[in-house]
Amino acid sequence: MKKVMFISSIGGHFTELMQFKGLFKKYDYHIVTEEVEINEGLKDKYGDKVDYLVYGTRKNLISYLFKFTYNIFKSLYIFIKVKPKVIVTTGTHTAVPMCYIAKLFGAKVIYIETYANRTTKTVAGRIIYPIADTFVVQWKELLELYPKAEYWGGVF
Repeated sequence: MKKVMFISSIGGHFTELMQFKGLFKKYDYHIVTEEVEINEGLKDKYGDKVDYLVYGTRKNLISYLFKFTYNIFKSLYIFIKVKPKVIVTTGTHTAVPMCYIAKLFGAKVIYIETYANRTTKTVAGRIIYPIADTFVVQWKELLELYPKAEYWGGVF
């Protein structure tokens, strides 16, 4: 079975990502998200198929820079441990390092731009767009901003 890593930050991005949990039966999957209280039950449900990164927000820039740097190294560790062939992500900053690490190791990157943005690019979308093997938008309007994207409709 092909190893597929599903990664995103918490909240709406993770809710969108988990719309693909039907694929867990088809692939050797692994989930990566941020470690916060709301995600405590993931380990109970998915066991060793889950890894966590440190939660970070750009509200406190200094703290965020340290957490983001730590997450880069932890992402590298998780990638080497899991050895996925494909990364599927709905963003945000949590997933950016993993996507670049994946490209360095020859893995495919599938990025799904969030449903929350209909007329503007996200920061993660702008950063990952140049390296994504498949870049998906959920609004037709975004095809103008991301000409190489594929429109799949909403994931909900």
